[in-house]
Amino acid sequence: MIIRNLCGPIFSIASKLQSKSVDSIDGDIPASHRPAYHKVDTTQTQFTWRAVIVGLLFGTILCFSNLWFGLQSGWISMMSLQSSLVGFAVFKALEHILDIPFSPAENVVLQSTAVATATMPLAGGFVGILPAFKLLEPEEIGQTRTELNYGQLCAWGLALTFFGVFFAIPLRKQTIIREKLKFPSGTATAQMISVLHNRPDPTMEQENEPRGHSSAMVTSTGSHNSLTRRREDIGTTDRGLDNTIARHSSRQSEASSSSDNSGNVDEIERRLLAINDVQWFTKLVSLFAAFCLSGTYALLAHFFPVVSALPIFGNRLSKVWAWNLTPSLSYAGQGIIMGLPTCIWMLVGSIVGWGILSPVAKNMGWAPGEVSDWKTGSRGWILWISLAVMIAESVVSLGLVGAKEARNAYVRLHQTISAKRRLNRFGDDDTDNIANYQTSLTGSNESDLDQTKVLSSSHQEMDVDPRFLVPGWVTWTGLAASTLLCMGIVYALFDIPMYDTLIAVLLALPLAVLGVRALGETDLNPVSGIGKVSQVVFAGIMPGNLVGNLVAGGIAEAGAQQAGDLMQDLKTGHLLNASPRAQFVAQMIGSVFSVFITAGAYILYNKVYPIPGPELPAPTAQVWLDMARLVNGHPLPPHVWPFIAVFAGVFIILPILALLIDRGKDTIVLGSLNFRKSTLQRWWPSGIAFAIGIYNTPNFTLMRAVGAICAACVTEVIVARERKQHILIGTDDRMWNQQEPLIRRKVAMMAIIVASGFVLGEGTFSFFILLSQAFSK
Repeated sequence: MIIRNLCGPIFSIASKLQSKSVDSIDGDIPASHRPAYHKVDTTQTQFTWRAVIVGLLFGTILCFSNLWFGLQSGWISMMSLQSSLVGFAVFKALEHILDIPFSPAENVVLQSTAVATATMPLAGGFVGILPAFKLLEPEEIGQTRTELNYGQLCAWGLALTFFGVFFAIPLRKQTIIREKLKFPSGTATAQMISVLHNRPDPTMEQENEPRGHSSAMVTSTGSHNSLTRRREDIGTTDRGLDNTIARHSSRQSEASSSSDNSGNVDEIERRLLAINDVQWFTKLVSLFAAFCLSGTYALLAHFFPVVSALPIFGNRLSKVWAWNLTPSLSYAGQGIIMGLPTCIWMLVGSIVGWGILSPVAKNMGWAPGEVSDWKTGSRGWILWISLAVMIAESVVSLGLVGAKEARNAYVRLHQTISAKRRLNRFGDDDTDNIANYQTSLTGSNESDLDQTKVLSSSHQEMDVDPRFLVPGWVTWTGLAASTLLCMGIVYALFDIPMYDTLIAVLLALPLAVLGVRALGETDLNPVSGIGKVSQVVFAGIMPGNLVGNLVAGGIAEAGAQQAGDLMQDLKTGHLLNASPRAQFVAQMIGSVFSVFITAGAYILYNKVYPIPGPELPAPTAQVWLDMARLVNGHPLPPHVWPFIAVFAGVFIILPILALLIDRGKDTIVLGSLNFRKSTLQRWWPSGIAFAIGIYNTPNFTLMRAVGAICAACVTEVIVARERKQHILIGTDDRMWNQQEPLIRRKVAMMAIIVASGFVLGEGTFSFFILLSQAFSK
């Protein structure tokens, strides 16, 4: 009944959205009587079932791949860029039989559906919480059910699916409309869709808007010539995927005006045009070729398992200390997608954990068992250090975000109260003083408000027409109904009291807010740390109940994950003038569909390989379980506490220093050394990456580092070659400084496409190998 009540309004909304006419949604309102809103391109159909179906199909492939790699190493990817590319290619191939061309708004819906379908293995706890149940000792389980059949797995997934999505809707106005947080992956996807559909770069439209006006009053069909290309410094890019999109709007006029050598103008213009983004067909061919190569490796590794663990450092290091190389193209692709800084810190973590701490623990007799054993070996011993690093960085980062939000809320409240008091002093006709005061408000110190503009009524931030928003009654009714659904299912499956589940959901909501804000600013959603915070709290609410502790952590992680995914998608839609209502419906359809797909895939994987097991170790499951045991009074391994204190202390200090650097000058002076702030930020130590390098065996980390290093080297070679060509044709330094970022972005985009093919190839082929094995038994 609850599920029917949840889904009924959603499908009703979907049927209305299929109409092209904006007036068909909520009635006819004459255009002259409508207030000014952020523009939604009503020339496009905002929601189509063809986009949803293709999104579900591609999302299913991504779901299988994410479940496979998540159970192997804990790695999950949204793949929003790749979804938009593949969706575009599918409809491009079918365009001769389509009555209506495939539009950017449909692409937004397609990738929203695909992402929602792809990320259920993480949001539903299939790669962490559920495998952790199977690691519990009998005395830790008691009479609680931990082995779930297909129907129960589906019910568990449905319990975690909805409330994070509903809760994300109210967050949209504050984070995207008012504060305009960048959400790097969402922005990058919007840029990719704009390139594919030959539209202007939406981020450039924002920057060319007059101050105080909505960024999307320019329609998606606006003129290219009305925009001017923004010059960017490639060194200022963040860790997110926003540094992968080529700026495709370079102008011939810029080329001719920036060169002093008039005899070479034609050649310069030709080279500038060559910088434009690679054609979609080339991208698709690259994706398919990488897919086939990686699939070939998966088949080779299946029939010849020896190639999965090459002892490149010698037999002793391989057999005793677990130092092997797995030459998987999918791991190399993951490294390319993660980026060089992240992979370098993963490699550092692997060297520290498996090259230093593991031998110390074993040789000192603190972990006497086999190195790879979770209970008595050094792998289990160093895991506690990994857990300490993750908790330290996540909690401090969330604390800094929370403090920042509290400060901003206080400033906004103070500004609002001051504004009301002062405006009350003016008469109704004192327009000059009111205007002057409004100007003083909009000119207030932006650093104090953290880029949050406190504007008067004539300068209010503009959202889309309410007819394109999710109705408030749907949001709050859905949030209440989804909470009740979660309470009922969790009670039925694990006999956890409903009020405890209610507390878990209520705790998950503010944690999701912090996660969304961190995601919007850094492209990193600290879902693992959010789950650990919930585990700490529930150690006091349900002491000794390890199953309940894991469930509470899973609820918090699911809320933050689902809310974060939808916020990235909503950022994409906002930049492309798409309907938030259509995206919400797509997210809900993809999430519900994925529950049944992921549950079936999990049953299939577990039928062929034990989970956890040698092939699918599910390392994050052990992290969850160790945290549950720790907060419930279980002792630490011998002599690990001093190491935990040292590493936790280091990664408590690092986020604080990073914040100070972010607020500092562009050039940081340390003695006789000068560092650019952007360079320091790019290479600043990542605690999560460091911890992943520790809890994963070296074979998972090494190939990722190889992939990232190779991609960086190829980029530098191409840039050096282009630089040489620019020198030969007489390009001056000013023009080269403008074009180098474009070249780097073009190369980075192609690297991401190839890397995605690597990841999808092995994941897909591995699924079909498992399928054949399951049916052969």
